[in-house]
Amino acid sequence: MKRVGAKANILKVSERLKSSLETAGRNKHYPPAHVLFHEDGNNVGVFLVRKGKVRMSVKNLPSLDRDFPVGSLLGLPATFTGRPYSLTAVTLAESEVVYMPRKQFLELMRERPELCREATDILGHEVTFIQSALAKRRRQLVTAS
Repeated sequence: MKRVGAKANILKVSERLKSSLETAGRNKHYPPAHVLFHEDGNNVGVFLVRKGKVRMSVKNLPSLDRDFPVGSLLGLPATFTGRPYSLTAVTLAESEVVYMPRKQFLELMRERPELCREATDILGHEVTFIQSALAKRRRQLVTAS
C-alpha cells in the first residue's frame, strides 16, 4: 500500500503502466521553470516524469504544493473527468516528460483494464491527500480564529 502524505509519491506508476505510456506517448524535453499545465487550464492529457522533477501547486494553498520525481503521473484527475486542471505543474529542473493526449490515454484505459485499475488507485490516493490537506487547513483556520 502506498503511503499518503507530503513526502509520499502517491502518483508513482508501475513499470507496466510506465512502459505503456512511454510506448504510446510523446517524449519531450523541458528546461527548468517550464509550465506543463496551468490551474484552471483546459485539459490536454497526462504527463509522466521520466527525468527531472516537477512541482504541482494550487494558488493560495501552499499546503498542497508538492514536488514529484521520476515515475510520477501528473494531470490524472482532470484527464479522467475532462475538466480543467486543478493544479499548476512546473518543471524544477531540466526534465524529460512523456505526454499522452486525453483521448489516447482514455483509449489505453479502456483497452487495458489492469492499467485502468492502477490509474484509479493512484487517483484515489491523490483525492485522499487533497482531502487531508484541506481538513488540516480548516483546523488551522479554526484554531487561528
